[in-house]
Amino acid sequence: MQDKALVWKRVEEHQAEFCALSDRVWGMPEICYTEYRSVAEHSTMLRQQGFRVTENVADIPTAVMGEAGEGGPIIAILGEYDALPGLSQASGVAHYSPLPGNGQGHGCGHNLLGSAALLAATALKEWLAERGLPGRVRYYGCPAEEGGAAKSFMARAGAFDGVDVAITWHPSTQHEVAKPLSLANTRMDFFFTGRSSHAAASPHLGRSALDAVELMNVGVQYLREHVPQDSRIHYAMLDSGGIAPNVVQAKAAVRYAIRSRDVHAMFDLNERVKKVAQGAAMMTETQLEISIMSAVSNLLGNRPLEETMQRNLEALGTVPFDQADYAFAADIQATLTAEELESCYRKSGVKPAQPKALSDYIVPLDSHGEVMIGSTDVGDVSWVIPTVQAHIPTMAIGTPGHSWQLTAQGKMPAAHKGLAHVAKVMAATAVDVLTDPALLAQIKQAYAAQISEKPYKCPIPADVKPPVQPRPADL
Repeated sequence: MQDKALVWKRVEEHQAEFCALSDRVWGMPEICYTEYRSVAEHSTMLRQQGFRVTENVADIPTAVMGEAGEGGPIIAILGEYDALPGLSQASGVAHYSPLPGNGQGHGCGHNLLGSAALLAATALKEWLAERGLPGRVRYYGCPAEEGGAAKSFMARAGAFDGVDVAITWHPSTQHEVAKPLSLANTRMDFFFTGRSSHAAASPHLGRSALDAVELMNVGVQYLREHVPQDSRIHYAMLDSGGIAPNVVQAKAAVRYAIRSRDVHAMFDLNERVKKVAQGAAMMTETQLEISIMSAVSNLLGNRPLEETMQRNLEALGTVPFDQADYAFAADIQATLTAEELESCYRKSGVKPAQPKALSDYIVPLDSHGEVMIGSTDVGDVSWVIPTVQAHIPTMAIGTPGHSWQLTAQGKMPAAHKGLAHVAKVMAATAVDVLTDPALLAQIKQAYAAQISEKPYKCPIPADVKPPVQPRPADL
């Protein structure tokens, strides 16, 4: 435990400056591939802490990597800092109160995610130096998790080559080692091109792209009955062809999100959805173009890593919330429905006899909650290196992801305490890997067994580039 106490002390010494980093990023919310200010904050902090910095990772200008140490195993600690549209909210206010500006907000807590990961990497860097041990720690600042699949592009480009283990976390309502459950997900755009004409005088001369989109949507609705039960298919209109009903729409476009529990099953489902689109184009005599915007793989678990993180979580205990933390969390809970509260307990599979507004318990590693899963580009990292992820509470129990309530809690003292707590969990897990060669061998053996039959295939085609956005003029 001496090594753990030392790395935890380093976390405590740096806690204030990394909470300040988190608050600064909270105050500059930037969405998918526009995180120029946020990555600059992280790059500056990396240099201040003495990391060797690599910018423009995988040709993504808002991705950064910092490395410290020499020789030995390489531990990657993954951070994020992207925000979401439409989730602006005043901090510390338990009612809907959007801030002036562009409407963006940290409604998934990625300001905390990146700062805690960098804090853990900093503590681990200092621990390696003080112990004089071989080993390297890398902090990966990863943009565009929300729909942009940056880690998938990074994995495809070989950014994680040579890394032995990846560790990350996500803000949550629970103390737990994250279950390795996520859906592989492709975001695919379908562009239909027809021929315009007067909808009354010469409708027979027109070929409606909007009809093609609507027929595709109907076809996919029928397809839903004949796909695996855990698949998901969603869509959003990109272009309905205009607002004039007396014109046959010559162009229309729709975006689909196609999800499956396994990336290889997703490849099959993608092809079935494409066939529906092709059928719609044939029926309407329109032209079809298909473009993949982004895609992510499902998560692979690693039992030895998960057990190691669970031991460290249990040794550390729960986040030391105080009465003021509980009081504000109760105010947030007053804005939630009973269903939202109950859903949170069903997902973890644990409900205390006397529930509090903030989690004061640790979810057992093998708890069986209700499966309610989304998608993450951490999945692609888990296919190329052994990966583990923690969940640590930074918000009231019941807080929905992607909500103004989550944004409101992102700078509160409870969130700061969770940030430091998870940095300790991640750093301690890395210490175990670096000091126990037998454990690292078990981790690698478990990973090799998983991918032996189905090696990694990046779900993003080789010719698809990251949808990089321009740098703001004032930077």
